[in-house]
Amino acid sequence: MAMVNLWHLSKRYCLLVSLLALLSVVMLHRPTPGFAQAAELNRYCQLSQVEVDAKESLRQQAASGDAVAIAQYSDLLKRHTDMLRSCRQRQWPRQQAIWLRLYPCDLRPGVLDALMDRVVNLGYTEVYAEAFYNGQVLLPQRDNRTVWPSVVQQQGYENRDLLADAIAVGHKRGLKVYAWMFTMNFGYSYGQRRDRQQVLARNGRGETTSEFASRGGSNNPEEIFIDPYNYQAQSDYLRMLELILQRKPDGVLFDYIRYPRGTGGNSVVGQVGDLWIYGNAAQNSLIQRALNNKGRGLIRQFLDRGYLTDGDIERVDQQFPGEIEPLWQSRRQNGSTSDVSASVRRPVLQLELWRLSVAHAVQGVIDFLNTATQSVKQQNIPAGAVFFPSANQPVGTQGYDSRLQHWNRFPSSISWHPMAYSICGNTRCIVQEVQMVLRQGNASNVRPALAGVWGKSINNRPSLEAQMAAIQQAAPNIQSISHFAYSWQDPEFDRVRKFCALP
Repeated sequence: MAMVNLWHLSKRYCLLVSLLALLSVVMLHRPTPGFAQAAELNRYCQLSQVEVDAKESLRQQAASGDAVAIAQYSDLLKRHTDMLRSCRQRQWPRQQAIWLRLYPCDLRPGVLDALMDRVVNLGYTEVYAEAFYNGQVLLPQRDNRTVWPSVVQQQGYENRDLLADAIAVGHKRGLKVYAWMFTMNFGYSYGQRRDRQQVLARNGRGETTSEFASRGGSNNPEEIFIDPYNYQAQSDYLRMLELILQRKPDGVLFDYIRYPRGTGGNSVVGQVGDLWIYGNAAQNSLIQRALNNKGRGLIRQFLDRGYLTDGDIERVDQQFPGEIEPLWQSRRQNGSTSDVSASVRRPVLQLELWRLSVAHAVQGVIDFLNTATQSVKQQNIPAGAVFFPSANQPVGTQGYDSRLQHWNRFPSSISWHPMAYSICGNTRCIVQEVQMVLRQGNASNVRPALAGVWGKSINNRPSLEAQMAAIQQAAPNIQSISHFAYSWQDPEFDRVRKFCALP
């Protein structure tokens, strides 16, 4: 009888142990306090502050090595990914991105996790991370086979790959992470290289963009623009782009696809000497647009002097009597004009050469972008272009915006990201900029970039909520919006990250 009782007691004990083990598993994967399974996001797909605080507390516990907290935190990240995806399927816009600069201090333990958590908390689905900016590149020092210095140069971090780490941490939270790159602005460090002086863009006074800025022509002498026709510039950029693509970003966005923005009267190019086409490569390419000797001679004279004289025309007539008239690309032959005086022909030829020169400057920008985007497309990931909607406008009768950013000629196969940053005290001018782009692009491909912060107006800019509501009403077919920049939304944490002020 005693043996039977002992057997029953043993059986009950085993059952109790099994129940306790099962209970421990359930407890290990229980919902985190403050995060009910049916937790709601607001209309902007953002978490409440109570939920944000609870999530950060759990992250810190997990970072300390607490096994239970690690499992709970992992479950929470997945649940928030699913919640955000579901919210974005219901709410406008379907994709919402944030422009982000990464700092070397982000490589400290836990910082990238905290950063990407905050991005998700604010309802963003995509991150546009700066990978090449201000003459430096986000590549590890020991894998940086470019002419630019690495962003991360701290001793002991030579192998740390901040861009790759940010992409991985973002992906863990369901975020898409794009590489955001300056394009024709190669930066101050590049402009200081003695072996790259021939690559820099120059105007008719022989100035580089840095020298131009130093005399007040533009605001920033550290913005060094290159001659887009220069093969060395193309080679340097493509080599760097190839290394960025090896980090497997979800896409690449090209910025600074233009020439400098001048100040005052320099904001308009009104004569050939104002154009950045006096680098050797750009000049030679322009001369090669001539279709005969007469055309070649007049192009050279126009570049050298900035205008034509009657004597220039008479001289090429005498030198090349077998050619009917000067010809270059886009110019039609209208028959012999030898019986028309040079004084009559000169104004027309001079105007046509001016237009040819402007078109040549613009084409350099377009070609450089096309070359870069082709490399991205070969990786089967999307490319996009960032631009100012007003940067392609004519000024007066013969002048043009100095940036010559003719985005209307950017490839339709890439996404367009107009920076709708106008300030007029309300949303009207912002909407007008977006509508300007929509008149020449497909709404499904236009992804406006807005400047501002959540919940309040700053510097006469409406809140992000107000801007987005106005765009949704005016252009409901737009499905993607981005916000400049993360540092605006979370300035204190941005400062902490920048200066390694975390405890």
